[in-house]
Amino acid sequence: MPTKRVLVTGATGYIGGRLVRELLDEGLQVRVLVRDSAKTKGHSWENDVEIAVGDASSFDDVAAALKDVDTCYYLLHSLNTGSNFQEIENNMAVTFARACEFAKVKQIIYLGGINNDTAISKHLKSRTQVGESLRASGIPIIELRAGMVLGSGSASFEMLRHLTHRLPIMTTPKWINNRTHPIAVRDVLWYLTKCALLEKPTSGIFDIGGPDTLTYAELMQEFARASKLPERIIITIPVLTPTLASHWIGLVTPLPTSLAKNLVQSLISEVVVDQEKDISALIPPPPGGTLSVRAAIDLALERVNSAQVDTRWSDAKDPNSPWNSSATDPAWAGVTSYKDLREIESPLSMEQIWPPIESIGGETGWYGADILWSIRGLLDTLVGGVGLRRGRRDPLKLRVGESLDFWRVEAIDHGRYLQLFAEMKLPGEAWLEFELLPGEIAGGTRIKQTATFVPRGLWGRLYWYSIAPFHFLVFPTMIKNIEKAAHNSHGVVSPAPILERG
Repeated sequence: MPTKRVLVTGATGYIGGRLVRELLDEGLQVRVLVRDSAKTKGHSWENDVEIAVGDASSFDDVAAALKDVDTCYYLLHSLNTGSNFQEIENNMAVTFARACEFAKVKQIIYLGGINNDTAISKHLKSRTQVGESLRASGIPIIELRAGMVLGSGSASFEMLRHLTHRLPIMTTPKWINNRTHPIAVRDVLWYLTKCALLEKPTSGIFDIGGPDTLTYAELMQEFARASKLPERIIITIPVLTPTLASHWIGLVTPLPTSLAKNLVQSLISEVVVDQEKDISALIPPPPGGTLSVRAAIDLALERVNSAQVDTRWSDAKDPNSPWNSSATDPAWAGVTSYKDLREIESPLSMEQIWPPIESIGGETGWYGADILWSIRGLLDTLVGGVGLRRGRRDPLKLRVGESLDFWRVEAIDHGRYLQLFAEMKLPGEAWLEFELLPGEIAGGTRIKQTATFVPRGLWGRLYWYSIAPFHFLVFPTMIKNIEKAAHNSHGVVSPAPILERG
């Protein structure tokens, strides 16, 4: 009997990036649909899958990716794209359903959100509409509906972790006392994987959750206990609107205000499993049962503390993001651009210089002038940007497409080249590049650091000139300290650079 071939959309996102490995371990043939094949680099499964490059909103691209596919996973969303995310999500689902019909797919598996309350947010309405649009294809569809997913790197977990860790006293909306039914990401992956192993195509809507139902306030207290923190003082007030709450979350957590707003609005619903939609009759729970809230939090914290986070919420980007368009074109070719170029010569080899470059950002920082970077991150947060708090997924290794503070990795040639694209709020687009080249002396290295800015209109030009004085404090220090860090990591005192150009 031939091995079943499955297609995973959203394969470089939070759930999809972990699901692919699970499917491969079950012996399935896996194909992934991605906009940029470079984003698969660095994943544990990159050499074990078929890669279809295309846009999920294009019928032709999706139909081509679905050729000879038995089962497909729909893990796409556009939650962080703005006020019209519902329309974007539904149009994408309609296109996908048509392509599945055309390709004669036998089974669709979709991960949505629990929707059993009379009060429902735009986010949950959109998730429900996507399921209905996929069912319109007439193809058997298993729709798994989950509430809060607890796992290292999930948006819900990061919001919960930062609020609990940073705020011993907090004012919250009254719906902090609504009930929620969390589920560990490990258990979500279990159910998703087992759906592909069913003997015949199946249709149905199934709620999935862990063993515990508790209020959001109780969940925060459980998180505090798991983190060995005192009980949090939670004061509910009636005037804290979702908009105000999302701005507060945007300041305290790594989540941008636009994403926080949609998550906060979902708190108006009681997200609890409907036992009539229980999945146990179709797929039994994992051996030992689903993880309790405390076990899920403990496991996630362990992963974070040991830097073993496979995927993060910030890995996923919407097709309309500036990063996606910039990643496909030579963005500053043929247009007005400003550059800050710094070069130094070092006696160290490329192999010795590279590690400090790849470990930039996060806990390592930006090699000097950290107060200026912090101020820039705070300003970005205040205007609704991502700020510096997203940090890094891994303290040492980077891969294309992942977030790095308020940058995103646009290109990487390990040991030689790193290009970062700025995701802070800017009147234009910005890049930061590091390149290592053979030095002027044998065995040495020329370190090339380039900051590029493509302004948008007059405000963009004024912005560049207004911050130019700070460049003289930030960029020379950065490149020198990268070289110094390389020296220090090899146990030698850093000499002055042989040659500096800037």
